[in-house]
Amino acid sequence: MTRIGPVLRRTPKIAALALILGVAALIVPNSATQPTYSSLVRMQTAEGTDLGKLAHGKNIVTILAVGSDARPGENMLHTRSDALHLIFMDTKTHAAADIGVPRDSWVSIPGHGSNRINAALFYGGPQLLGQVVGNLIGVRPDYVFVTRFTYFQHMVRDIGGIKVNNPVAFNDPEIWPRGFKKGRIHLSGLTALKFARIRHTLPHGDFDRSANQDRVIRGIQEKLHRKRADPGFIAKGVLSVMQNLQTDLSPSQLFQLAHAVADVDPGNVTSCVIAGRGEVIGGADVENPDFAMAKRLGNAARNDATLPRHC
Repeated sequence: MTRIGPVLRRTPKIAALALILGVAALIVPNSATQPTYSSLVRMQTAEGTDLGKLAHGKNIVTILAVGSDARPGENMLHTRSDALHLIFMDTKTHAAADIGVPRDSWVSIPGHGSNRINAALFYGGPQLLGQVVGNLIGVRPDYVFVTRFTYFQHMVRDIGGIKVNNPVAFNDPEIWPRGFKKGRIHLSGLTALKFARIRHTLPHGDFDRSANQDRVIRGIQEKLHRKRADPGFIAKGVLSVMQNLQTDLSPSQLFQLAHAVADVDPGNVTSCVIAGRGEVIGGADVENPDFAMAKRLGNAARNDATLPRHC
């Protein structure tokens, strides 16, 4: 895996590929000595990269979108992840499904016992995290996209902000005291980041936060879907992203993924967050996930990238 090209200035076009995560988030550093800020890797078990001829002849692309909790100077590929979304896309029907995984879900991590699921990135990088999420849901991702949260703010700003449907008013005295009202709201880069990160004041904590992250993903995708027909939008977006992306994919494969993301029909997107119950293990607050629900959601999305409208 190699870093491609020198660092260039951000432009709004980077959003075309950044959405692959849906949870895109990084600041483009102005120095080649800065730590890796985004990584798109192919899982070792994936059997193909042609979006029209995926493993077993299916048209489903699965991408694990990961927001790394890395602090400045830390390796974002070996820190705890702070957002986890397994995204399914059907390249024929343009449907998409998003399964949110609460970061505190208590699971088995091969070679490391049991721990919060977000520890898998720390222990074994994107490959191990993809394996653990795949074990939970029953579907291994084809790709894992890891990125820093901070870029999320700049990306949303550069595409002119987004709109989301917020089901309940909430705030956080420390993160965003002025809060967010109920209903259809506009989010700037800064407020989108706050909206996606607040959890302590939400009724269901990490579960509600994961749902809010999905709402932001939808908002970004809706904006990109509207802009996809702009002349050169996707091609220029891929070229911009390539200047700052660590990946083992070729430019043509990146272009295919960017098209798959932008072509998703916003009206044909479904999402669910894996439920669970809070427990205290070893003095730490964790979530015991509903394993049966996780497998049920995986089985629902694996063939056509759709989930039940009511989880």
